[in-house]
Amino acid sequence: MLTTDELERYDRQIMIRGFGEEGQEKLKRAKVVIAGGGGLGSPVSIYLAAAGVGVIRIVDNDKV
Repeated sequence: MLTTDELERYDRQIMIRGFGEEGQEKLKRAKVVIAGGGGLGSPVSIYLAAAGVGVIRIVDNDKV
């Protein structure tokens, strides 16, 4: 179940026909792995977090 804050935060997504609260709840339960945290992986992780994906794991073998 979505909290009042989540309903307010994701209201534009919830309004999309065929998505609704059920779709947002699925995103909240989703688990995603991003291979690489570089030029593409970094913004993708931000977008997925902003969309409400529940668990995001970033795998990157680069050494700094």
